Amino acid sequence: MEKQKRMNSLKFALNNEIKERQFYLKHAKRSKHPVAKFIFEQIAEEELDHYNRLIELEKHWKKGKKWPETIPAEIHESKIKNFMNGVLKKIDETKMVEDDELAAIRRGIDFEAKGASFYAQMSEMMTEASEREFFDLLSRLEREHYLSLKDTEEYLVDPYSWHKKKERHGFDGG
Repeated sequence: MEKQKRMNSLKFALNNEIKERQFYLKHAKRSKHPVAKFIFEQIAEEELDHYNRLIELEKHWKKGKKWPETIPAEIHESKIKNFMNGVLKKIDETKMVEDDELAAIRRGIDFEAKGASFYAQMSEMMTEASEREFFDLLSRLEREHYLSLKDTEEYLVDPYSWHKKKERHGFDGG
């Protein structure tokens, strides 16, 4: 990938990560539902980690260098995967989600789907294996955010059906 195109894509990614973080922080602050509040706070924290890694990469690439040895092609693992099991045991499930919280969850779903797609495209355009791995990882993390937000949406809309669906995953048919 040519240097200018790489830098433009990186600038776009940096801008996207910071906008998403601000969006999630704003909605975490506004949110009254504990599940929505947690998911917004957690994704905001993870978007900051993505942003910081991209800043390091930008500094290195601006110097005209290849993949920096100081930036590993890994990012802290998401804490969201195991969230629903632990947190849901501690909350009042009769608490209703507000329309603006649900709208924010749905907007986040859209952000994360676009982010996953963008990073997958970045990965495909990179020439070095370590660069491809890094952007592939970002794509997978954004996909994980997408799936977590979809799961949260499903829970917030209909907790009873959400629990029934999750219980079925444990049946072995025997």
